[in-house]
Amino acid sequence: MTDLKDVLARDISARSESMEAHLIAIRRDIHAHPELGFDTVRTAKLVEQELLRLGLQPSTGVGRTGVMVDIVGDRRGKTLLLRADMDALPIHEQTGLPFSSIFPGKMHACGHDIHTATLLGVAAILPHYRAQLKGTVRLIFQPAEETPDSGAEAMIADGAAEGVDLAITLHNKPELAAGEIALTRGASTASSDEFDVVVHGKSTHAARPHMGTDPIIAAVNLISQLQTIISRELDPANSAVLTIGHIHGGSTHNIISDSCLIQGTVRAKSPEARAHIEAAFKRICAGVALSLNTRIEVNYQRGVPPLMNDDALIDALEPILSHQFGKPIIAKPSASFGAEDFSLFTERAPGCQIHIGSGAPGRDDHLHNSDYQPDERSIHAGTQALARLAIDLLSQ
Repeated sequence: MTDLKDVLARDISARSESMEAHLIAIRRDIHAHPELGFDTVRTAKLVEQELLRLGLQPSTGVGRTGVMVDIVGDRRGKTLLLRADMDALPIHEQTGLPFSSIFPGKMHACGHDIHTATLLGVAAILPHYRAQLKGTVRLIFQPAEETPDSGAEAMIADGAAEGVDLAITLHNKPELAAGEIALTRGASTASSDEFDVVVHGKSTHAARPHMGTDPIIAAVNLISQLQTIISRELDPANSAVLTIGHIHGGSTHNIISDSCLIQGTVRAKSPEARAHIEAAFKRICAGVALSLNTRIEVNYQRGVPPLMNDDALIDALEPILSHQFGKPIIAKPSASFGAEDFSLFTERAPGCQIHIGSGAPGRDDHLHNSDYQPDERSIHAGTQALARLAIDLLSQ
């Protein structure tokens, strides 16, 4: 007896393989024309045109320059959201590839061109399986993932998350060989918060320190004590990162300055650790101000939350992906402290991020690098993965 799941796996693989050259061409076009933040006008137009060519009816201008389309199954059911990000980075490309960026200082160094091409492949496959879909697959092509002004937040404000029951995104991962799939339990990425701290003292001549209040001494004490939040207040198994990225105080050798500026970031892998760090940060600032007779002004700005993968969803994805690729897919914890605004979707519905290997043979690539050259075979793997997940999750 023919196993229908085996037939489905072969069909999805064959459909993805048949369009691989076309999707690579789309990826290279996007790569050559990178756009930053919300300025993804050309990329969004390309996405719109491709979706229209497939007979779909996309909505444009969602979250300013995002694109969204629903593929509705023949039966009513849940809504599954799949997301690709479209924006590039302000990096000058050094790859020397024939399809290198034509814009100096802009590059797809994070593989969002790969993601966009992959989701367009999914858009081409899923309409063939409407009869099996019990519900709706919502595809969203998002701008501004790499910027503090979040494209996910903008698309959510325009209704992209309304009625969504499950949310999945993918990310290329050059640490894995092309075609490998990785699932993560718990946090996939960390929260990303920023702080600006101004230590106010009283200026005086360096020869008369007793007549002023030294904000630099207070800042040094503050920096030292802030690091103890990570080393002494958090469970080492649930760690975080607090980084001082900038400090500035004074203007010359022999003057104690009026103030000293400290700037940095905090990254945490759980909502609980994130909240604890923020409270401890403000407590320590208040304590140093009191003990060293200074006034400390704190501007602590929350960014995106950690992307918490839903373990029940991961449990459901493991056998689906293992069957599609004919090998075990093992979920492991993530070591990444990068940030990802897809977490704004997973705050609203159970979701996760899956990783698709993009490491090219003989290379040691890393994201956000001016010579990043992902293996384009990752598009074929990502297309299969997302299409199969959508069909199986909405056929249950």
